Amino acid sequence: MSDVQNLSNNEAILKLKELAEEIKVCMFCTNLSSSPFSTRPMGLSEVDEEGKLWFLSASDSNKNWELQQDEKVQLIFSSPSGSHFLNIFGEADIFTDEKSIEKAWTPMAKAWFKDGKDDPQLSVIRVYPLDAYYWDTKNGKMVSLIKIAAAAITGTSMDGGVEGQLVVDKSKY
Repeated sequence: MSDVQNLSNNEAILKLKELAEEIKVCMFCTNLSSSPFSTRPMGLSEVDEEGKLWFLSASDSNKNWELQQDEKVQLIFSSPSGSHFLNIFGEADIFTDEKSIEKAWTPMAKAWFKDGKDDPQLSVIRVYPLDAYYWDTKNGKMVSLIKIAAAAITGTSMDGGVEGQLVVDKSKY
């Protein structure tokens, strides 16, 4: 059985940052009002001190066009091997200014943007979390694996880890 630990404000931001930056890649979902909605894997650039998530994107991509129609997004981070999961609903903004590009730029982005930070197709997506939920282990990967093995051998129930709501003070936005 999981232990519910809802976190708020700074604790929520720290947990969101820890999980998202450890997992690094999420399913970035747009066009949420249609069925099926659009989804694609996206690499996270960073989570800032206010809990906003930053991504690099091509300005002519479908996702950017969809965000101009509806700024609502769902970000699904999953690391089954580490038993870390994070689900974020939020609103996204798109930027093309030099300051935002500098903030979100990573050396790995050069693989997608041949002209680097000066690539004319480069844009930045910033996501403001409005609702977030996490699932995590209590003891880390190795201890969790040992507990799973012990539960399987003995026929007892597995301690399901910890989960909870992440509530960020939206007045910071």
